[in-house]
Amino acid sequence: MPIALSPERPRTGITRLTGGRLVKGNQLVEEDLWISSVTGKILRSQEVFYQHQVTPDETIDLKGKILCPGFIDVQFNGAFGFDFSTVPQDVAVYQKGLKNLNRHLVKTGVTSYLPTLPSQKPEVYHRALPYLAPSGAARNALEGSESLGAHCEGPFLSPTKNGIHSPDVLQEAPNGFADLQACYGAENMPEGNHGPISMITAAPEVHGIQNCIPEAARRGIRFAIGHTEATYEQATEAIQHGATMVTHLFNAMRPLHHRNPGVFGVLGKAEGKERPYYGVISDGIHLHPTTVKIAWNAHPDGFILVTDAMYTAGQPDGVYDWTNGDRWVKKGPLLTREGSDTIAGSSATLIECVRNFWTWSHASIPEVIRAVTSTPAEMLGWKGVKGTLDPDADADLLVLDAREEGNGERSLDVVQVYKFGTLVHDASSGMSEL
Repeated sequence: MPIALSPERPRTGITRLTGGRLVKGNQLVEEDLWISSVTGKILRSQEVFYQHQVTPDETIDLKGKILCPGFIDVQFNGAFGFDFSTVPQDVAVYQKGLKNLNRHLVKTGVTSYLPTLPSQKPEVYHRALPYLAPSGAARNALEGSESLGAHCEGPFLSPTKNGIHSPDVLQEAPNGFADLQACYGAENMPEGNHGPISMITAAPEVHGIQNCIPEAARRGIRFAIGHTEATYEQATEAIQHGATMVTHLFNAMRPLHHRNPGVFGVLGKAEGKERPYYGVISDGIHLHPTTVKIAWNAHPDGFILVTDAMYTAGQPDGVYDWTNGDRWVKKGPLLTREGSDTIAGSSATLIECVRNFWTWSHASIPEVIRAVTSTPAEMLGWKGVKGTLDPDADADLLVLDAREEGNGERSLDVVQVYKFGTLVHDASSGMSEL
């Protein structure tokens, strides 16, 4: 229980979290964590207490629960009825929908994410991307989850591995990076990585794409291989050019073959060869549990859990329209194109994917949490700021209730969420500041 604050002492904005098991590296560590709602950072508790003689406003006993960094979802198309790729005809309506999504999303444990735009016409990117830039200096905990920059998934994809991406909008890049600028907007891809785009997914075998990778990487934009017929050799060449990520491994790409391992082959360890990070959708629909375990064991340091969630996540089951004229059928986490078995993204939450992976893999809690915290943070260049409980990192935190059931199932629930050092959601008490 919180310790009462003396009325004579001014508030410091500091909270001491005690009695929890902290996820640090590959260990669960029993120690206190001090955070500040003023700076939004994790504090160096010994320095604050002994050198500056500051005491916390309150001390909260976590009663043995797990304390970990907030989750990061790097492939997230929308949720709670809001789709990032909806052209913002009315700016006020678009911004209101975005704010509503952020306030709902943070309650699921996702404190940061990449708003993802699937293949669209250029005018959609030009109009939507400016609203999806990293939140930057606007560090308002009560806004909920924050964008770390947009993920443009397409339209430079293989027409035979397009999934639900409309073939009518797919493009090639014969003029190299200039074609990417024409598609996404040159103002959205400035020098110095100060634009709204954090990652691009493209098929490296599409005409002109290999030549685009070095320039995208030079500008600080992560390049991901996805929706592709690429051979092992083509995928390897893309990595040599600067690609660092694979989008939803196994889905919408040439399958593993014993004489040509395809994109999956780049996860194999080899002397002098870089291995990429890679996304995995563990919703129980996109991949078989054993396939997920195979991927993780191949390259655990690059393993990132993603949802690929659509705007139907958090919505009732039913039939929904999409921007390209298709209709989707939602049944729980399963989302398919009406009249077919084609999977159309997911309606799962990231905590559900984490729970599934923990159950299937029997990995340790720190290993599981790493796949949605420190690993995606490192991939995006946010190491030391997001995805860690180290001092000076952003105080985006989750308190988790982890239980192993007798039937082999494992339960993992979000109890509390802190954003920039402020408690914004407490499921145990029903409290929400959002």
